[in-house]
Amino acid sequence: MSLLITILRDVPDPRSGNATRHELLDILMIALTASICGCEGCVEFADFAEDREELFREVLSLENGLPSHDTFSRLFRQIDPEALAACFGRFLEALGEDGAGVVAIDGKTLRRSFDKAKGASALHVVTAFAADAKLVIGQKAVEDGGNEITAARALIDLLDLTGALVTADAIHCNAPTAQKVLDRGGDWLFALKANRPATLKDVETFLADPEACIAGTFETTDADHGRVETRRHAVVHDVGWLFPKGDKDRPAMPQLSTIGRIETEVERDGRITRSCRYYLSSAKLSAEAFAKAVRAHWSIENGVHWVLDVTFDEDRARNRKDHGAENLATIRKLALNVLKRARPEISIRRKRKRSGWSDAFARSVLGQMR
Repeated sequence: MSLLITILRDVPDPRSGNATRHELLDILMIALTASICGCEGCVEFADFAEDREELFREVLSLENGLPSHDTFSRLFRQIDPEALAACFGRFLEALGEDGAGVVAIDGKTLRRSFDKAKGASALHVVTAFAADAKLVIGQKAVEDGGNEITAARALIDLLDLTGALVTADAIHCNAPTAQKVLDRGGDWLFALKANRPATLKDVETFLADPEACIAGTFETTDADHGRVETRRHAVVHDVGWLFPKGDKDRPAMPQLSTIGRIETEVERDGRITRSCRYYLSSAKLSAEAFAKAVRAHWSIENGVHWVLDVTFDEDRARNRKDHGAENLATIRKLALNVLKRARPEISIRRKRKRSGWSDAFARSVLGQMR
């Protein structure tokens, strides 16, 4: 737990006067520990603190007793979200983790965070996930007047991507985002879809030609729950033809090195469905490396978004005022990182439940953060 205390100690305190009755570090540590142990919001944080006061007094001062749920709520509304999100960087530095490997970038909307009375839409957060380490390495909320593209670029600016392959959906397949990845030391691999119609048509036509110069192929097959899925991957390294100079309908992507195609065939209940997806990348990938990178990208859905929705019940979180929703999303992701590092033989759901049931088990989870 000492590492968590060190990481959270440097978060600036936005409060003043009588509002500082409770130590900022105490409130943050209670909230993070409570989130690890299964709590979903400020009321539950306060209840958990009351029930586990003895556990917290082992490591926290609590000179003025326990904070109320209103105290938790007010604090998370006021904390600078960028300062709290910076905890990800210090967390990874302390663990000796970096961005090498695949870094998946994807956005997610917290559906219940809208404020109908104020006309505020739900919070949309862009997350960076290190697929190999299985850790969240950063997040950035979409600001008023912005969108997922601008938020992703701002997030990329915060990351050291040396040696990493950054993957993202087609919305991010544009030159400015790709250049930011290159400037931060990484390579990019972006899906190519109908938002770039001319380029997509050129790639489809080229790869449909039997005489196309295919650099390599790789096939995988998965079978489970009565479903058999075969994926055939192909890569092309002859890419100089794709972006004619001065063609406004086909804006070039910087340092393009690979065009990839995945043909998917799914058989279920005697029926076969087929689809085809295309990708562009600055890295010169073999067909096998391309297949692994695309598969790794989807780990952000299974390893982050799905877990936050199903295990942390994030989509039902009602925090909506000021910075509350964004800061509590950061706390949930930090809790998820801690849980992923501890007791890997046990599922996240079981770890949260057992941490809530047993102080001894909670100490075993928190204890690995030394």
